[in-house]
Amino acid sequence: MSVYSGAVFDMAARQFAVIADHLAIPHDERDRLLLPKRAITVSCPIHRDDGTIAVFEGYRVQHHLTMGPTKGGTRFAPSVDIGEVAALAIWMSWKCALVGLPYGGAKGGIRVDPASISKRELEGLSRRYMQEMIPFVGPHTDVMAPDMGTNEQVMAWFMDTYSMYQGRTVTEIVTGKPVSSGGTLGRREATGRGVAYLAKRVLGDLQIAPTTATAVVQGFGNVGSHAAAELHRFGVKVIAVSDHTGALHSAAGLDIPALLRHAAAHGSIAGFSRELQCDPAEVLTLPCDVLVPAAMERVIDADMAAKLQCRVLAEGANGPTTPDADLVLAQRRDQIFVLPDILCNSGGVVVSYFEWVQDLQQLFWEEEEVTRREYHILDRAFDQMVARARKDGISHRTAAMAIGVEKVRAAKQTRGLFP
Repeated sequence: MSVYSGAVFDMAARQFAVIADHLAIPHDERDRLLLPKRAITVSCPIHRDDGTIAVFEGYRVQHHLTMGPTKGGTRFAPSVDIGEVAALAIWMSWKCALVGLPYGGAKGGIRVDPASISKRELEGLSRRYMQEMIPFVGPHTDVMAPDMGTNEQVMAWFMDTYSMYQGRTVTEIVTGKPVSSGGTLGRREATGRGVAYLAKRVLGDLQIAPTTATAVVQGFGNVGSHAAAELHRFGVKVIAVSDHTGALHSAAGLDIPALLRHAAAHGSIAGFSRELQCDPAEVLTLPCDVLVPAAMERVIDADMAAKLQCRVLAEGANGPTTPDADLVLAQRRDQIFVLPDILCNSGGVVVSYFEWVQDLQQLFWEEEEVTRREYHILDRAFDQMVARARKDGISHRTAAMAIGVEKVRAAKQTRGLFP
């Protein structure tokens, strides 16, 4: 019996089982590596604008604190549940270990549709959530960040709420804050920028010039929009994008700068062009050189994996590819180069780490320095993943996760089991 359930947690558990078998981890060690250290569920009551009281469920899961504080985003979405949050925390642990950050994984969220509440209600809910979390978080215990449905403003409210209870400004309690409130230059762009950078590197290894390449981006939120912008800057022709309102496709290439301005002004790609509209269900299967799934988990199942017509699969979202799809992609290894999520979208947590370090030191870097350091870490992790995959004859996902799991396991073995 476990409090964790659901399709997303089952997927994370299945992925871990594959890695545990590959690494021949004894069965009596597996639960200690997989199951989270701590899971918190809270009620968050707020006053609605109409005078009524509404209660929202909030969650926070801290996977392990063996290598340092936990780190992870906080999402506001109707689908949030404890199993999904736990899975995302587990993936964050392997991601942080893979890229060499002194963190364990965490994740949090509130089950709410942000579009259904006003800005005043959003502030009240954000502050109440952080207030409930104060006994369980801290700059050296658990550091929050934005995720789906949250942004820099929500992080500023989190930071202010925590600081008011401490009686001093504690900028290092969250990352992804506005630069004016202790955030770092380059954090907003970091995840999407890293996705595009790694995709460009793979294109070079495949001897495909960026100026002759095409890309498709599913999901045009913070990650997808910045990935599209960076790919466009590299000279890649972005031929299709989609979000929760629809999809756009042009074989000649979309006007990405104009689309970015439209999305910033209207909150989505809806209304940008009636002529370029296409079926969102077809976006993932369009022929292209780079496919960036940057929306939700589990969008690529086994059937979809068989239909993909990309050369590079750059996973901007967390968990977009199911274990069954991985079996299909393993058979297509010579056709599709997979950049797994725990590497491909790790630029966000890498630069979040930089923000945390700068806040602790009260010494801030220029954006060029932030980006240079981000790319250096991504290059190092990429080289390790590819070398491991080639040496062991395994997929890139198995290689990346094996590196991450090995590091966490080694740290736990070194520290021992508290009696």
